[in-house]
Amino acid sequence: MSVIRIKSIDGQEIAFEDKVIGQGGMKDVYFSPDKSYVVAFFRDKQDANARERLSSIVSVYRERLYNQAGGEYWKKLFCWPTHIVEHEGKLGVVAPTYASHFFFQHGSTENDKLSLKGKEKEGKWFASARHQIQYLDPRERGNWMSYFRICILISRAIRRMHAAGLAHSDLSYKNILVDPAGGNACIIDIDGLVVSGKFPPGVVGTPDFIAPEVMQTRDLSSSDKNKKLPCKETDQHALAVLIYMYLLYRHPLKGRKVHDLDDTDRDEFLAMGEKALFIEDPSDHSNRYDWKWVERNEENNAKYYAPWMNLDIIPYTVLGPYLSPLVKQAFVTGLHSPHQRPSADDWETALVKTVDLMQPCQNKSCSQQWYVFDNTTKPRCPFCGTPFNGQLPILNFYSRKKDSYNPDNYRLMVYHNQYLYPWHVNRNVFPNERLNDSQKKPVGYFSFHQGNWCFVNQTLSAMNDLTEKKDIPINSMVMLKEGKQLLLSPEEGGRLVYIQLLNA
Repeated sequence: MSVIRIKSIDGQEIAFEDKVIGQGGMKDVYFSPDKSYVVAFFRDKQDANARERLSSIVSVYRERLYNQAGGEYWKKLFCWPTHIVEHEGKLGVVAPTYASHFFFQHGSTENDKLSLKGKEKEGKWFASARHQIQYLDPRERGNWMSYFRICILISRAIRRMHAAGLAHSDLSYKNILVDPAGGNACIIDIDGLVVSGKFPPGVVGTPDFIAPEVMQTRDLSSSDKNKKLPCKETDQHALAVLIYMYLLYRHPLKGRKVHDLDDTDRDEFLAMGEKALFIEDPSDHSNRYDWKWVERNEENNAKYYAPWMNLDIIPYTVLGPYLSPLVKQAFVTGLHSPHQRPSADDWETALVKTVDLMQPCQNKSCSQQWYVFDNTTKPRCPFCGTPFNGQLPILNFYSRKKDSYNPDNYRLMVYHNQYLYPWHVNRNVFPNERLNDSQKKPVGYFSFHQGNWCFVNQTLSAMNDLTEKKDIPINSMVMLKEGKQLLLSPEEGGRLVYIQLLNA
């Protein structure tokens, strides 16, 4: 195979093999000889605005992202273009090759009939219960906890883009690679970023993820002042759809309501645009479906959708007290009011707090392995129905502000070998890209020891048992009892823990 050698616009040596290895909607992709990067050429001629956009993406915006403290963190969350090239009249971009965990390690079921092994883990394979169960090797699917971790990473990446004044404009499961087995995610197709007032969007988005206002004004001319274009708020809609689909494996707007019996395209246009309605809208049930409707409409495939499309068994409220209000805000309050949609930062914060509410299912054969504590005295896994059996410690956090401790509306559910981290100890620490190496290490762990729940202090030098009025030295153990108060840190923002023991 011949190797073509050219120079990038900024003078770097670029080489690629003369063989197309992939084709997207707009580009043809080629591997470098050592497979460390790819070169993607646009099939259509790019105008001056597109060239300027690409130039800013590979220079100014890339430097702002990577050449700052903590910039290394973002390299695993974005596949960011590094150079612009031109060859035989076609413009192209150079980008790093995806990490190996973003390629299927195992074939699809039924003797890899779909030839998935070695292909990219496009998010669409993981956002549908049917796709997962019917087509994916169980080793590729991950469990419910891994999808929460993926959603945290996606929210974090979009939050960083929006903070830089950028919008993706085409956020969907086609432009995100996910790896549930390892809890990884990566935003791709960065070359179409939107900058308000400078670089307008080149596309309106991907079906199923286009915001209602963009869909509703899709057919207006580009000069019409009423036409809505992709921006930060439309990213927020797409992000909400992604999170809903990755955690509940169904689309939030695709219900039973029919808007045009004679024209399926117009029906879709209205359902995703002007008439968009949340399938779980609490005040308007006209788009809500029941399980019998699913069985009628899906026929032989209904078995793959249970229990996910049974809204009575798996309502959005199984996501817990932090995420449920955001779902309602995204698909009820903000569905047709873009400025009221939750931000990426809102989602990231709620997802992180929800992970701390999760409990491992006691049924070892449960497909999801985890569920969110529902704040009842008789918690049970919503996926397999297994009730929690035993004693469940709950840590309620209060943080210091001046001379008083105030409730944080934040809890940590305990399970055997659960860790406590610096962000639990002090409310001014948050688990994101800003953590230093010491803040990533646990400060202690919980253990079920000789019939009792205990906490082992590994690094907290000022931990105190306020109930028994004694210090808890490093490398010592304290028993968790109902009503016990533990001071984790006396510093400003430091936390006090009030312990509840639920007997189920």
